[in-house]
Amino acid sequence: MSDPCAYVYEVTELGAGDGGGFLVIFPDCPGVIGIGETSDEAVADGQLALFACLDALKAVDREPPVPKAARSAAPLA
Repeated sequence: MSDPCAYVYEVTELGAGDGGGFLVIFPDCPGVIGIGETSDEAVADGQLALFACLDALKAVDREPPVPKAARSAAPLA
């Protein structure tokens, strides 16, 4: 399995019209997101989603997306 720490994420603050809070996306894993009232909560939620995605891919013998280390977003801690 790929190392989840190798995947970068992007945090976006959501406006009041979108419900407020924060959204986390993983550019290398389309559809894997996290949401939360704080950026830390969104990152934690995103980590859970990423782990679930990688586990599901492993369960059906599919290769996970290759992380692009050259991206300029923060690495998952």
